[in-house]
Amino acid sequence: MSKVRLDPVSEQAIDWMVRLRADQPDARLQQRFDVWLQMDPAHAQAWARLQERLGGSWNTLRTLDKRLPGEARQVLLQPQGSRRDVLRAIGGLGLLGGGLWLAARSPVGDRLLADLHTARGQRETFTLLDGSRLSLNADTAVDVQFDARQRLVILRHGELVIQVASDPLRPLRVRTAQGEIQALGTRFLVTQTPDATRVVVLEHSVQARLPDTTRRIVQEGQSVLLYSDRIVPVDGDQRYRSDWLAGHLNVLDDSLEQVVAALRPYSRGLVRVAPQVRGLRVQGVFPLDDPDRAYNALAETLPIRVDRYSPWLTLISAK
Repeated sequence: MSKVRLDPVSEQAIDWMVRLRADQPDARLQQRFDVWLQMDPAHAQAWARLQERLGGSWNTLRTLDKRLPGEARQVLLQPQGSRRDVLRAIGGLGLLGGGLWLAARSPVGDRLLADLHTARGQRETFTLLDGSRLSLNADTAVDVQFDARQRLVILRHGELVIQVASDPLRPLRVRTAQGEIQALGTRFLVTQTPDATRVVVLEHSVQARLPDTTRRIVQEGQSVLLYSDRIVPVDGDQRYRSDWLAGHLNVLDDSLEQVVAALRPYSRGLVRVAPQVRGLRVQGVFPLDDPDRAYNALAETLPIRVDRYSPWLTLISAK
């Protein structure tokens, strides 16, 4: 088998990812990284391509422990993994260069690809075998395991809304990194964030459960966050969070960092938010299908500036 060779800029992008994620970066390292990003449009493009291949985060790598146990898991999740090992592993998995997934035709690629997925800027609704309607927000990946005994949807990353068809013998479950949500009613929203699962019940009720068997019934209009060790109720009616189905990002009182995170699946390239402004509170309704317009609206109402250095790099900082 021939070895996958990466271009120097892609290697630099991976090198920066390893240093920023595996080590404990300080302000000086972050500043050097920002200088590297702005030095050449090719740098920002390589970084954005890497982020896109990994779902905008390390979620793809973290799920490898479930999908691909063994050497790749140990290399990719090793906090002090060497640059050379990570380059070899990521290159071997086809996450950079040549196409969207170079490994798509290999057994490894087949295992990594989700059953259903949406691309950046794409929303789509699927009808499952039982008649349930599954809507995926942009940049979302799920696996579907339906058989005579179970109906299971595994959310790998992203956000979904599901309208559940009735089947008393096979309750439908949605599994995430933190736990499972079992349908007791018909319609609910599930979002996989980096450290928690958000559940919003749009109709009737669901049961949220952690691996340690902690359970909580969530009624229509209610919302909870599932962490690895607890289930935390969220105040207020959160059903507005499903407005992405109509192409709107409805924000009542979220941080700027959360708003940008919701816009990233619709944005081209890399969008970075300076630490000084990440906590600014935001209210408003923003168009998901026109993220540039949304960023401009944020700049008009908040003490921030939005600088676009290329189609691949947008920096949001204090005004």
